[in-house]
Amino acid sequence: MNVRLMEKEGFAGLFLRLRAEGLADKALLTALEQTPRTLFLSAAYSDAAYQDRLVPIDCGGFAESADLVAKLITAMAIEPGHRVLDLGTGSGFLAAVAARLAERVVTVDRYKTLVQLAQQRFAHLGLGNVVSRQADGLKGMNGEGNFDRVIATCAFDGMPRQFVDQLASGGVMLAPILQENGKAKMARLTKIGSRFEREDLFDVPYRAFIPGLAAAL
Repeated sequence: MNVRLMEKEGFAGLFLRLRAEGLADKALLTALEQTPRTLFLSAAYSDAAYQDRLVPIDCGGFAESADLVAKLITAMAIEPGHRVLDLGTGSGFLAAVAARLAERVVTVDRYKTLVQLAQQRFAHLGLGNVVSRQADGLKGMNGEGNFDRVIATCAFDGMPRQFVDQLASGGVMLAPILQENGKAKMARLTKIGSRFEREDLFDVPYRAFIPGLAAAL
């Protein structure tokens, strides 16, 4: 099957699954359709691009399913004009979809390889409003001003209070927080004054944050 047909059939299946879950926002669906998922995975896994499962990527990581990306972006409620910080670039797919909805996206990863691959993919798609940087996601991104939305795709041990100062007033952070059973639950943290108001959402497959930058990769 050629890639274009694979994309078309894969997106059609994704569309039906999202609609069944009540995720039918037109702007989100358009952003997903305009971001070919096979571009973000190695050719060996292109047939799994639209399956609702984790897919291996470089540096020992994985890409979450397009279904989960849609759920996360829906939970973020990105609006035009928003500035978004994405902690854990991975394949770059989530940042690319978010960039079609936001004014600017900064995505960071500890692996230089993932940062460079993502930037190539953004350039290929003509996405000039998303930039990938190698940085320690646990520290966020100082010097970039405040963000309206922050999303982490690595799990924190507890409440990531260090990000309160990097969010605009009323801003929202989606943060996976490790539970006692070792699994991570995505929390939606809304900045109220100088604190977070927390709402737990759903379980996510993310691993614990590894601090610092990767030396070799």
